[in-house]
Amino acid sequence: MTIKPFHSTGLKLATTLVAGFLFHHTAGAAEPNQTKESFSAEVTKTFAYKYLKYLPDGYDGKKKFPLLLFLHGAGERGDNLELVTKHGPPKLIKKGKKFPFIVISPQCLKGSWWNAEGLDALLDEFIGKHAVDESRIYCTGLSMGGYGTWALGGQNPKRFAALAPICGGGNRTDARRIGKKPVWVFHGAKDRTVPLEESQRMMDALKRRGGKPKFTIYPEAGHDSWTKSYDNPKLYEWFLSHKIE
Repeated sequence: MTIKPFHSTGLKLATTLVAGFLFHHTAGAAEPNQTKESFSAEVTKTFAYKYLKYLPDGYDGKKKFPLLLFLHGAGERGDNLELVTKHGPPKLIKKGKKFPFIVISPQCLKGSWWNAEGLDALLDEFIGKHAVDESRIYCTGLSMGGYGTWALGGQNPKRFAALAPICGGGNRTDARRIGKKPVWVFHGAKDRTVPLEESQRMMDALKRRGGKPKFTIYPEAGHDSWTKSYDNPKLYEWFLSHKIE
């Protein structure tokens, strides 16, 4: 079992834009002195994440293991990976818990938000360098990370075997894209930071697409609906019960 800060990963996606400008003037005796020109530029997006990497007992780079991606909340943003161990699976691992799957826990820079395109690129690079069972990739996150889980699931629903957003919300278009994918949603009924209705709207959108999501509501919980959720071994058993066929 290991938890260790990994290198900051710069991931680049490039798009080439080509624009041509042409104007023809036919009126008058003296024609303007215009020439035909063109313009080409490469526009690059760079995503950089530091992250914690946990490899389960028995990992040797040959046998493929499931992978869980954990997305933290707004309070853990920054450039100190210790902040990421405050909640969720990284907290449990730090206390000695062993998981039967790989866990990667990236960190958002201060003032930034989870970007589905960047996270997807991070997974591409990680999978290219590690023995990952691509039929069993899961994503979970809390608060801001709950929003990130919905967004990432909607960005690339075919990648994930199951999703577990906690006290999050998002764009119902993402929920419709996720459709019948296994989803387990958690929320506190007394959450004043992210109202319960945020999760409820996403649940309703899933159901309209034929999905059968699980929904756990803690009647007395406020914003912290994640401690009970991540302490529940049934969550991890549920993850592992799903794979992409």
